[in-house]
Amino acid sequence: MFLNQRVFSQVRSLTFNFIKLLIGSQFPTVKEINCNQLTQLLSDSAKPRPLLLDARSQAEYAVSHIETAVRIDPLTEDLTAVATALKDRPIVVYCAVGYRSAKLAQKLDKAGIKCIYNLSGGIFQWANEDRPIFQNGHPTKVVHPYNAIWGKLLKTTYHAQEY
Repeated sequence: MFLNQRVFSQVRSLTFNFIKLLIGSQFPTVKEINCNQLTQLLSDSAKPRPLLLDARSQAEYAVSHIETAVRIDPLTEDLTAVATALKDRPIVVYCAVGYRSAKLAQKLDKAGIKCIYNLSGGIFQWANEDRPIFQNGHPTKVVHPYNAIWGKLLKTTYHAQEY
């Protein structure tokens, strides 16, 4: 059993790396930030706290999100609220694995909003690294797996039971 878990973990890691390459090739102008870099940015009181935008569905966001994240519809056309709320504050956008958020980051960049980063690996990577996730202001250990196929990239211990 341990060997199967180890092999599955390696397959998950390779699949994630492949997806990240695909996202990077499809959105070459989008800057990425990894989980370690975001953790450092969130804990550095000398720098402006980044605005975290969760580009997942309302159902996904309701299960859990990164603390202080604000949900934004990734299909939104009106980016005025985001543009007016920000000055020199960095924006970190994330979704389940990084595709929807990369698309939104590209849209924000084209709208003239700067200092935007896409969280590489999304909330799945964040949770898989055992980083804190929240629901209604309280710590939780579950994430919406998006669907049965994409959910395989999320460690099963983090799967929300109903989705």
